[in-house]
Amino acid sequence: MKKTLIIASVALIVSSALTAAGSRDYIEIVGSSTVYPFAAVVAEKFGKRSQFKTPKIESTGSGGGMKLFCKGIGLNYPDITNSSRRIKQTEFEMCQKNGVTDIVEVLIGYDGIVFANSKNAKQLHLERRDIYLALAEQVPNPDGSETFISNPYTTWKDVNSDLPAIKIEVLGPPPTSGTRDAFAELAMEGGCKSFNWIKTLKKSNKARYKQRCHTIREDGVYIEAGENDNLIVSKLNANPTAFGIFGFSFLDQNADKVQGSVIENNLPTFESIASGDYNISRPLYFYVKKAHIGIVPGMKGYLKEFTSEAAWGSDGYLAEKGMIPLDGTTRKEIGATVKKLKLLAL
Repeated sequence: MKKTLIIASVALIVSSALTAAGSRDYIEIVGSSTVYPFAAVVAEKFGKRSQFKTPKIESTGSGGGMKLFCKGIGLNYPDITNSSRRIKQTEFEMCQKNGVTDIVEVLIGYDGIVFANSKNAKQLHLERRDIYLALAEQVPNPDGSETFISNPYTTWKDVNSDLPAIKIEVLGPPPTSGTRDAFAELAMEGGCKSFNWIKTLKKSNKARYKQRCHTIREDGVYIEAGENDNLIVSKLNANPTAFGIFGFSFLDQNADKVQGSVIENNLPTFESIASGDYNISRPLYFYVKKAHIGIVPGMKGYLKEFTSEAAWGSDGYLAEKGMIPLDGTTRKEIGATVKKLKLLAL
């Protein structure tokens, strides 16, 4: 009886917090620029097929979206945040601290991170080691002394004698972006640990290992281009010697303008990412406030649309937009989790 009263009291507090913020008759979504086009097409179809308004979506980057999402419960805060990486422990704790205690995690599919340039330029064949040496703030000393030096490389030929003597210039996402996080972990660290002595550093000094492998140089070679991946594509067209970092879906949508580099003998394609052969790929998510379901109109309907076979299935409209679908068994498991509104526990 006491437990029932406590649950009822919590529900009343949450409901009061939501209604006290005023009324909102549409779903508010923030987060990843990579997930944005997928969420946008689901929102558009949901708005057309239901009696509810089309959800409002803002591209803030994964980190920026988490900050907004975790600020609190109520109609002044987003209902859903998209993310091109899994929620971090620190973000989960921030949510809990601010009363966002009941979160539903939805894994929606996969995406590859491409290292692309203009189709008017030569396509590069790269190793992750090349990318690391080109972009890391500090790199292994070429004298073989197992020490680090500030990155001295200015051209791709400096990095690898088989590559062209063109200036290293890379346009990429800011630190708030999930794409940046995933790129640092998958591409930069992947190249960094190809040096055996650095790989052993992970066991003896994990913090130093991560700093050396993940930290991108700040001397003008890497240019933060914001959260707008379409802007990167347009800049690559204007500067054929530059490269850009963004999700596979943007490459797929702009295949007439840009091309992905071949990474360790694999092109970024739908098939190579789905099979796991393309090494720079990552999972995509969105996170939902359970407390807002039943208060904000259309929440259950939006979740149902996103996790329908017509949307995220192997032949769904999200695959047509460039998202790599989960396998059928995983989709069924996650679909059941969403239907039951099973809560995330880290």
